[in-house]
Amino acid sequence: MKGNFRQSMAWLHTWSGLVVGWLLFMIFLSGTATYFRQEISQWMRPELNVPVVSAEAALDSATRYLNTHAADATRWFIRLPDPRNPAEMFAFWEHPDGSFGDALIHPQTGDALTARDTRGGEFFYRLHFDLHYMPAIPARLIVGLCAMIMLIALISGIITHKKIFKEFFTFRPGKGPRSWLDAHNALAVLSLPYHLVITYTGLLTLMFLYLPFNPQPLYPEAGRTFFNKAVGHLPAPEATGEPAALADFAPMLAAASARWDGAAAGIVTVHHPGDRAARVDIQRLDSSRIAFNPQVAVFNGVTGEFVRAAGNPSAAATTFGVLYGLHIARFAEPALRLLLCLAGLAGTAMIGTGLVLWVVKRQPKQAGQRQPFGVRLVTALNRAVVIGLPTAMVSYFWANRLLPVGMAQRAEWEIHLFFIVWTLGLLFAWLRPGLRGWLAQLWLTAALCALLPLVNALTTARSLPSTLMQGDSVFVWFDVAMLAISALLAMTARYLQRRARQARRSPAQRARHAASLESIS
Repeated sequence: MKGNFRQSMAWLHTWSGLVVGWLLFMIFLSGTATYFRQEISQWMRPELNVPVVSAEAALDSATRYLNTHAADATRWFIRLPDPRNPAEMFAFWEHPDGSFGDALIHPQTGDALTARDTRGGEFFYRLHFDLHYMPAIPARLIVGLCAMIMLIALISGIITHKKIFKEFFTFRPGKGPRSWLDAHNALAVLSLPYHLVITYTGLLTLMFLYLPFNPQPLYPEAGRTFFNKAVGHLPAPEATGEPAALADFAPMLAAASARWDGAAAGIVTVHHPGDRAARVDIQRLDSSRIAFNPQVAVFNGVTGEFVRAAGNPSAAATTFGVLYGLHIARFAEPALRLLLCLAGLAGTAMIGTGLVLWVVKRQPKQAGQRQPFGVRLVTALNRAVVIGLPTAMVSYFWANRLLPVGMAQRAEWEIHLFFIVWTLGLLFAWLRPGLRGWLAQLWLTAALCALLPLVNALTTARSLPSTLMQGDSVFVWFDVAMLAISALLAMTARYLQRRARQARRSPAQRARHAASLESIS
């Protein structure tokens, strides 16, 4: 560091942002996509098109299926259809030997649903904190370190720009580094509260991984005991070996909803179905409240009587649950999710403009002068992330439509193709530096986005005209979003082409061009 305090903060802001900027860009962009991960998952399983049914009817359908295919299981786990994904009901069960089974169940008929194998939007959710190919714990530690550095970059950026709110209303196009700095400042201030909250709460979600020793003095025997007490979980009951039929679920669902002021159930867990010690845990739908502390109503599985409520933690745990809930935003209605998505995209663009600004400030002063290796490397990494990652994301959607439905390890190959395309983007950025490389990737990604609705129409029965007539909002808005992104990328490419042509003109040519424009106007 050097100079006065603000200069030191500027140095810290610049280098802290650059060191982890590429990973932060990926975390922000993939994390922003998870605001619509259920809708993405629904689009990536076009075969699932079933009518909406009540929670009671869906649970009865799941029970019929599980009684046939998992009667010996020690536990049933049933995720009920919810308003954002009404066509999908997932069941998971554990056998006495410790093996597991799972199935997608038709909420109306109770039959197993057949759909293409895909990770859907869950891939982006896991990618933004698990990094996919890395072991989970090291990956989350790296992401946590990036979040800490992001927080440092935000605070140092606020200190550096003493006229930050004035600069928010200042944008000077065509001024080289000044224009990139203006864009960076405007994007930063536009959703600064969001950036601070999402970064801080992201750190809190994994705080027990970063600070694992806090519960140990009070709970030396088992860390799980701490979490059970903190969130109010109950240990599983012991089976008696005496057979007994399960009670009707409808009164249990009604009683649980009444305790939650009318909120719906999201997950039903049945311990020891068919045993006299059977217990039914009904968990509140997590999108019905801000706090991400599971609220559970516990019932006797044979008599149907209410036993107790779990998930009413202490004030400290509730505070943690609210902050956690703010980060994942499952409570958000569609309009609020869209605003959060736009704020996330602004944060992503803020990081991207910061990365580009670092390179622009270090461009050679004279034409034809060769870039230093370090600057060329950063330039290639910038392009591989800023435009290469969106190319890989849309390629993931193309793979979902083009890979054979019955292909072995199909979900894994969708992800493999995502990383293959991303790697090719990095190679292309290195081998084809300069503006022409940027333009080629921008036009390619714009074309992929624009053609995706056509590919969807040719490979499924859920084309844009048919979904418009049926009122299938998820498929309609997905296609519209792809067309809008394509238009934005195309306008960006056109703007860069126009600026490049203007830069190649001589001063006399620029003067004649300006005069001709004035005469036309």
